[in-house]
Amino acid sequence: MVPDPVLRAAAVVDLLALLAYGELQAFDQMAADARLAPDLHRRAVLSAMAAAEIVNYRRLADRLAALGADAEATMRPYVAPLERYHDQTAPKDWLEALTKAYVGDGMADDFYHEVAVRLDSPDRELVLDVLHDSTYADFAAAEIRNAIDADPKVANRLSMWARRLVGEGLSQAQRVAVERPSLALLLGDDLDAVSGLFKRLTSAHTARMTAVGLNN
Repeated sequence: MVPDPVLRAAAVVDLLALLAYGELQAFDQMAADARLAPDLHRRAVLSAMAAAEIVNYRRLADRLAALGADAEATMRPYVAPLERYHDQTAPKDWLEALTKAYVGDGMADDFYHEVAVRLDSPDRELVLDVLHDSTYADFAAAEIRNAIDADPKVANRLSMWARRLVGEGLSQAQRVAVERPSLALLLGDDLDAVSGLFKRLTSAHTARMTAVGLNN
């Protein structure tokens, strides 16, 4: 836990701002990915999910305002690293788009969940509530599994793509951690606890990949 209330308050604002911009970016990404859908049904599913991201963004922006923070100003430090991640990992087709959401959003949600349990109310409940529910992950997983069943060679291509996503995501996360050290304060100063957190994140990622027939 962060001992200094002032530092803790700043860390919470940083976390909410990062999550808010992530939701805004997720809307843009899902709206673009919907255009890659092979049929109107899948396009509609993704478009509906994109709309939900805007609702989540609005809730986070409203909470930032309630804390006396300007949403745009607090989100600005995260624009460059998140846009760089998306620029470096632009999907070429529908399956790459789904894998990006399944792997990237899944790891991000795991991290936010770990941090959220360390927050006080009402921020803890807000963060947990705006995390992606299982609907999109289940949809993406089913699409990926069906594609692999139809053509097993797809698994190798998507596994390589997933590794690239994780590598780029970790690279940008390290940049954010250096530039916004307040976020690291929410993890506490117990090295064993931090090590345990990353082990849990790695384990969850491995299970997620295995569940759809992909290799780490």
